[in-house]
Amino acid sequence: MKEQLLLLVSLQEADSELIQITTRRKELPEKIKKLDEDFLVFKEATGKNKRNYDELKIRHTENEGKIKKINDGVVKTKERLLEVKNNKEYQAMLKEIETAESSRGNVEAEIILLLDELDKLAVLVKKDQAIIDEQSRNYEEKKKDMENELNSLDAEAGKWDKKRKELRGAIPADVLAKYDKIRGRSRGIAVISVWKGICNGCHMNLPPQLYNELQKSAELMICPNCNRIIYFQNIDKPA
Repeated sequence: MKEQLLLLVSLQEADSELIQITTRRKELPEKIKKLDEDFLVFKEATGKNKRNYDELKIRHTENEGKIKKINDGVVKTKERLLEVKNNKEYQAMLKEIETAESSRGNVEAEIILLLDELDKLAVLVKKDQAIIDEQSRNYEEKKKDMENELNSLDAEAGKWDKKRKELRGAIPADVLAKYDKIRGRSRGIAVISVWKGICNGCHMNLPPQLYNELQKSAELMICPNCNRIIYFQNIDKPA
């Protein structure tokens, strides 16, 4: 393969790498954002049992406060019984104590139910937390990998851009103009390999005579189907 074609193949490689880097620069921030959003949704869904547990814990604490308030009231009412001077007031206070104790019984019954539910939720919360911890590690690893890749792209782009400029400086202007024209109308691919008579750009068969000439000639040749610059490459034995 003649020198100009080798330079064009290398230039195409550099241009293709820069296209991929540009694409990754755009895709990675979007993927990181999507990863963040998906993890938040996951935590929100998996944290349902924990939220229920916390709500019941608050209700339990509130009910304990109610019990204390009722008990304090009963104590005060019983103290007042000692000062009662007539039967009517005495009966009223007894009724007041009875009502308070009945209310306390209802609250205590609710507390028992809450404790039972809290015990069940505690088991689920523990399992959920184990899942969250594992997924959190996976999330952090994936995010770190993507952030590291994103940070490395500038250096990678600089390396390929330098190589691209060096290659363009070594290629004759007329050949370079032809390459740029083809690349501009062929989605960034101006030079493509051919193997077993098939162009790897358009995946069409080349005329047998052209394929034979391609393997022997040192001239630049064009695929008659996709109009790209083509070169012979034994895929089983990379050039």
